[in-house]
Amino acid sequence: MMPDRSQPLTSLTLGAAATVTHINVPPENRARLLEMGLLVGTLVQLVRFAPLGDPVEIKVRGYHLTLRRHEAEQILVASPPGS
Repeated sequence: MMPDRSQPLTSLTLGAAATVTHINVPPENRARLLEMGLLVGTLVQLVRFAPLGDPVEIKVRGYHLTLRRHEAEQILVASPPGS
C-alpha cells in the first residue's frame, strides 16, 4: 500500500514538486497566500532554502515566492502519485 500522507512543504527535497493539500496558516496571513495563488490543489516546487534555512523559496504558478519558514511548515503538501 502506498502512503498518501501530507507533509510540510519544508520536508520536500530541493527541486521536488508536490500539490498543496492544506494551508494551516493564521487567517491574517492566509488571505495574502491565497491572493498570491497558493491554493489547495496548486502544484508547488521547493526551489531553495536561504543559507540559514529561513526564508524558503518556492515556485508556484510560474513565479518564485519566498515564505517564512514557519509559514512554509504550516502548508501541507502531497507528492504526485508515482514520484
